[in-house]
Amino acid sequence: MVTLAVIGAGLRGQSYARRALETGRATVVAVAEPDPVRRRTMAEEHGVPPERTFAHWRELLAGERLADAAIVSTQDRMHREPAVRAAELGYDILLEKPMAHSEEEAHAIAGAAARAGVLLAVCHVMRYTPYTAALKEIVDAGRIGQVVNIQHLEQIGWWHQAHSFVRGNWSREDESAPMLLAKACHDLDWITYIKGELPARVSSFGALTHFRPEHRPEGAADSCPSCPVERSCAYSAKRLYLGCLGDPDKEFWPLSAVTGARTEAGVLAALADSPYGRCAYAGGNDVLDNQVVSLEFADGTNATCTVTAFAALEHRKTRIFGTLGSVEGDGVTLRLHDFLTDTVTVVGTGSGANASAAAGHGGGDATMFDAFVAAVDKQDPSLVLSSGDESLATHRVVWAAERARHTGTVVTLDAPTGPLSP
Repeated sequence: MVTLAVIGAGLRGQSYARRALETGRATVVAVAEPDPVRRRTMAEEHGVPPERTFAHWRELLAGERLADAAIVSTQDRMHREPAVRAAELGYDILLEKPMAHSEEEAHAIAGAAARAGVLLAVCHVMRYTPYTAALKEIVDAGRIGQVVNIQHLEQIGWWHQAHSFVRGNWSREDESAPMLLAKACHDLDWITYIKGELPARVSSFGALTHFRPEHRPEGAADSCPSCPVERSCAYSAKRLYLGCLGDPDKEFWPLSAVTGARTEAGVLAALADSPYGRCAYAGGNDVLDNQVVSLEFADGTNATCTVTAFAALEHRKTRIFGTLGSVEGDGVTLRLHDFLTDTVTVVGTGSGANASAAAGHGGGDATMFDAFVAAVDKQDPSLVLSSGDESLATHRVVWAAERARHTGTVVTLDAPTGPLSP
């Protein structure tokens, strides 16, 4: 059985650790987490003894290796040091996305893994869903001919934007990362995975359009629980988090990020003294709420990726146009149009309908984790679809898009470009 050390026992760390319990293919034997409640909860759930339960990752990684692999699921800006140290100690590594907030730090992580000869897998869970597998098979088999255009839509969800990117841990670029990196590095990675190569040129436009003080409703208070106009606000924290009560998935996420309480009084008390209860228009946030990225590939294919807060939280939607047909999908079902016969075939992929993190991203979380465990067990990196080197390459597309947005230019990607490794 593969043994695991979990570094960061938040939502992502908990999800992967629980998958280990479900499958019985891996077991958590050490945990590092600064929050005492989360640390104690994970230790109790997985039977981790006190001597292998740590308040800081430095303590876990201070001595000899305690497990076969490490799950690094700290906050985005805290990835480099534990990932590099874990590689030096010989841990195989499952690294939460994004790899790091800067290209320099991502290079440092990939370089450390390469020098140590350890497996480095990045959590690009979208690559692993049954939906993605079915779509890629259609494209790679040439059933729509040469791909000419890709249109991709990432619907963050109006309440998810308010939870994570207005009130939450990813509300400011200087404390976390640009929204495109924190949320949509998945999407640019996925487009290049489906296409099978990296783009040659990138441009981007985006803005913080709505969640600004000048759009604050008249009479709004600084805190939602005491706000006289809260009932008429689509971004009411009171409505969002009280609405989670009684739903196990929503209590796991997003409510667990706010409080461990599971009563109305407990939730309201937490909101009164928390950024999660703050008015969405109070200011302090600066990440974008809408962005578009345009990609041009060497063979003339072009692609667009639209990321918007102002939609339901649903699966990504994609349309791919080729010389012999087209295919469009909603994350669960594909519609394949064959130009020769002028017929449409509907393909059910088996992906789950719920796109949220609490529900495992349409099956991607479980499949990715299982692939990583199998790769560690068999010492076979080919079982992982999102290696560190390949993830670094697609992260570079994100950083190029951000340079293009800030400079108002079209950015040409430096080498490496061209086909991605299988």
